Amino acid sequence: MKQKIWSALLALLVLAGCAPSAPAREANLSVVATTYPIYLFTCAITEGVEGVAVERLDTGSVSCLHDYTLSMRDMQKLEGADVIALNGAGLEEFLEDALETSDAQVIDCSRNVQLLESLEHDHEEHGDHDHGHWDPHYWMDPARADRMVQNIQAGLSQLDPDHARQYAENAAEVSALLAARQNLARELIQMYHPIPGLVTFHNGFQYFAQAYGLPLLASIEEEAGSEASAKEIVEITQLVREYDIPIIFTEVNGSDATAQAIARETGCRVGQLSMIMDGPDGSLEQYLNAVTDNVTAIVNGFAGKEVIGHE
Repeated sequence: MKQKIWSALLALLVLAGCAPSAPAREANLSVVATTYPIYLFTCAITEGVEGVAVERLDTGSVSCLHDYTLSMRDMQKLEGADVIALNGAGLEEFLEDALETSDAQVIDCSRNVQLLESLEHDHEEHGDHDHGHWDPHYWMDPARADRMVQNIQAGLSQLDPDHARQYAENAAEVSALLAARQNLARELIQMYHPIPGLVTFHNGFQYFAQAYGLPLLASIEEEAGSEASAKEIVEITQLVREYDIPIIFTEVNGSDATAQAIARETGCRVGQLSMIMDGPDGSLEQYLNAVTDNVTAIVNGFAGKEVIGHE
C-alpha cells in the first residue's frame, strides 16, 4: 500500500525544467550561483522571467570545496554578474578575494537559517580544512532549503521589483514541492523503523540525519586518496558491531578506502549517499529526486532488500 502511495506522490511532484538562460551579456539581470542546489533553486524561482540569466560556478567538479580554486571561466562569470547567490556559513572561502573586487549584489542564502555546529573533527590534523564554527551543509534538509529559497526570492525581488510578483509565485511553488518531498521522505523512513544509526564518510549529513530523526553515530571527513586514522577506524568498527549496523555510507564520487576496510573487518555493506553538489542542468526535480534517492538508499540498505523501488 505504501509503495502505491509513494508512486502516486512521485507522479504529482513535477516541476517544469529551467529554460535555457540567455547568455549573461544579453541578460538584464545576470545571476551566478556558487553551488548546484542554489543554481537549481534560482532557476526555479526565475522560471519564465524574461531577461534573467542564471549560471553556476564549477564547484560541482570537486567532492569537497575545501581546496577549490576559481577557474578562469568562473572568474569571467563573476565579472559579468549582477547578483552572486552564495551558500554562506563559511563554505565559500575560495570566493573571498573575488567578492572584495566585485560590484555584484550578494545574496547570502544562509540568512536566518538555523545552523548547527560543525562536526569537523581533529582541526589540528586537517588544518585549513576546517570550514568554521558552523556546518555549512544545511541544504541537505529540505526545510532549511526552503529558507534558502525565501532568501533568493527576497533578494531578487529587491533588485528587480518589476518581477517581484513572479518571483514570489515561483518561490511559493518551490516551497510547496519541498514540503511535499520532505513529507514523502519521512514516510519512506517509517517503512523501516527504527534505524539504529548512520555511519557516513562525509561530515555533511548532520542536517539530513536531523531532518528525518536518524541517529548519526559517526561522520568522518575523508579526503580522496587518504584514509581515516587508525583510531577512527577502530572506533567505527566498534560502533558497527555494537549497533549491529548492516551498512555504512560513503559519498557519491568520494573516497571509500576506509569504508571498504571496515566492511572487510565487520562484514557490513557499503552504500552511497549524495551531497547534491553536482548534477545535470535542469529543474528542481534534480534536487527533489536526490533527497528521495538518499532516503531510498538508507531504507533499502538497512532492510537488506528492495523495500522501496526505483520507479
